[in-house]
Amino acid sequence: MNSHGSVSLSEINIMLMNRKLFLTNLCLGTGGLIVAPNKIYGQEDKPAAYQKDVVKEFVGAGHSKLDRVKELVTEFPNLIYSSWDWGGGDFETAIGAGGHVGFKDMVNYLIDLGARPTLHVLTMLGKTELVKPILEAYPSLLDSLGPHGFTFLHHAEKGGEVASELLSYFKEKGQTAKKVSLIRQ
Repeated sequence: MNSHGSVSLSEINIMLMNRKLFLTNLCLGTGGLIVAPNKIYGQEDKPAAYQKDVVKEFVGAGHSKLDRVKELVTEFPNLIYSSWDWGGGDFETAIGAGGHVGFKDMVNYLIDLGARPTLHVLTMLGKTELVKPILEAYPSLLDSLGPHGFTFLHHAEKGGEVASELLSYFKEKGQTAKKVSLIRQ
């Protein structure tokens, strides 16, 4: 600005260039904010999703085919985290499959690999010291269901002798059903 209070043409050009630079930087910065959550939450560079038939086979094998589970995990290590949707909200994992049929070797193998056990699976394994305190803190979870609508009572029965204390606990809590419809009205 000169002594008369007016702005020269060169000063106007500088201000326009600075405005343009400001807007460019603002847009780039905003774009960074849009991309940043993916970086912050560890979502960048994820591999493609597993093929549905591989997940379905893995979860299916979790019921009774330990050798096949081991083969699939060797080829696809992160299958231990996958679940299959049988429809209507009936999601099942291989560890959940092993849990509701009482296949302790399968369940322990998957836990050793880092699979995430549920309270139902821990019930089948007879982990009273883990299951009871959670259910005492959150009593409404007594009505939660495992795969296919199998109850805690069912899982405790499948656990056999190691789950006998939990079997008694669920009976004391009034559980009688072993399987309940997953369809909520």
